Amino acid sequence: MTEAGILLPRRTLLRGGLAGFAAAMMTRALPGCSARPRGDSGRRGHPPDAGFPDVGASPVDAGTIEVDGGLSYFEPRAVPAPPALRSLIANVGPLGAPDANGLRLPPGFTSRVIARTGERVAGTSYSWHLLPDGGATFATEDGGWIYTSNSEMVLVGGVRGGALRPDRRHHGGLPHPRPHQRQLRGLQDPVAHVAVLRGGLAGRVFECDPYGERPAVVRPALGIFKHEAAAVDTVNAHVYLTEDESDGRLYRYVPARRTPQGHPDLSVGRLEVAAVDADRVTWQSLPDPQWMGAMPTRMQVPGSTVFRGGEGIWYHAGVIYFSTKGTNQVWAYNVAAATISVLYDGRSMAMPGIRGVDNLTVSCCGDVLVAEDTGSMQIVAILPSGELKPLMQVVGHDSSEVTGPAFDPSGTRLYFSSQRGLSTGSGSGWTFEITGPFHERMG
Repeated sequence: MTEAGILLPRRTLLRGGLAGFAAAMMTRALPGCSARPRGDSGRRGHPPDAGFPDVGASPVDAGTIEVDGGLSYFEPRAVPAPPALRSLIANVGPLGAPDANGLRLPPGFTSRVIARTGERVAGTSYSWHLLPDGGATFATEDGGWIYTSNSEMVLVGGVRGGALRPDRRHHGGLPHPRPHQRQLRGLQDPVAHVAVLRGGLAGRVFECDPYGERPAVVRPALGIFKHEAAAVDTVNAHVYLTEDESDGRLYRYVPARRTPQGHPDLSVGRLEVAAVDADRVTWQSLPDPQWMGAMPTRMQVPGSTVFRGGEGIWYHAGVIYFSTKGTNQVWAYNVAAATISVLYDGRSMAMPGIRGVDNLTVSCCGDVLVAEDTGSMQIVAILPSGELKPLMQVVGHDSSEVTGPAFDPSGTRLYFSSQRGLSTGSGSGWTFEITGPFHERMG
C-alpha cells in the first residue's frame, strides 16, 4: 500500500484548449451511508434498497465494450448542442465589499439567493431541502437548464434533494422547482443527460433521472464503499470515483459495454483501484467490489495507493481532476498518459490560498474551480497558468461550507450553496446564483 501526497512530486500539467460546457461531477459524502450493517460478521449480504429497482446485469463478457449494444434505462433527449465558449476567468478583478446577499464578488458580477432551506421557492409551494450539497446542471430540450441539488441529510432509503429550472422567458428569472425526493448525490454526464448518484444504503450507487421522470436505479457494479464523488470520461466511457475515508482510494469503473448512445452501461463491468508508482498509475481489479466478504473494498489490493479523504472530481479534456481534503491537495490524472500530478498543494508555503479543498468544477478552458469546506468560504479558480483567482466569498457563514458549484450551459451563471447558512442561524442552507462574465461565446 502506498500513500499519495507523500510519494508523488508536483508537476506542471499542460492544460487548456477550447471546449463546450461538458463535464461530469459529484459531491460530498453521506455520513455513515457506506457503513456495513451493525452486528454482522463474515460474509454478508446487503439490505434491500427501499423501492429503488435494480435493472440487473447483462450477460456480456466484462472484458469487452460493445458500441452497438448496451442497456439504455433512461431515454436520450434531443437537447441543443452546448455553445462554444471562451473563458474570461483570468480577467476577473478583485473581490469587492459584500453585497446585499453577503457575497464578495468581482466587478461586473451580481448575485441572488434562489432558495433557502425550509422556505418555499419563489412562485411555488415547494420548500427547499436541508443541507444542500452537491450540484449539477442539465440542459433541457427548450434550450434551458435544470440545476439539481442533493441533501446531506440521511433519510430512509437515501436522501432528499431538489432541482430548479430557471424560466428562460425571464432571462433566468423565476425558478421552477423539480423536487426529487430521492435525488441522492451524483455525477453528471451531460451527454447522456443522466445523473449517477451515490449514497443510500450500504454504500451503493444509484443512477437517477435529473428530470424526475424515472425512479432511481441501484448500480451495484460500481462497488460498495463510502462513495464521495464520480466523473465520467466521456471518450473512453469509464467512471472514476473518489472515497471519503482517511485511507480511501481512487477507483475506476470499466463497463462491459456501452449503451446505444455510447455511454457507459452501469449494469455490469469491472471495478478497479489505482496503484501509483512515482507518477505512473496502474489499475488493479478488485476481487470483491461488492464487499460480500470480510475485507473492505479499499483494503482488497495491498499495492493500491491511499488518497486521504477523496472529495470532488471532474473530467475535462482528457484529465481527471479530484481533491483530497486530508492533504488539502488537488490532483490531475492524465488519462492517455496514465500519469498523475499534484495541481495544487495546500501544504506548500509556495501555494497558499485555498483551505479545505472540496467540491470541484471546471470551466470550458480548463480553469479548475475549487469550493472551500470552511476555510475562507471562497470559490477559487486554479488557472491553467497555475495562478489562483478568487471568484467569490461568502461572508457571515463561518461555520458552513461552499458546495455544489456548477455553471449553466452559457457559462455566465454559477450556482452553489452555503450548506449550513449563517453562523448565527440554525444550519439552514442558502443556494445562490452568480451572473457575470465568466465566459463568452466564440464567433
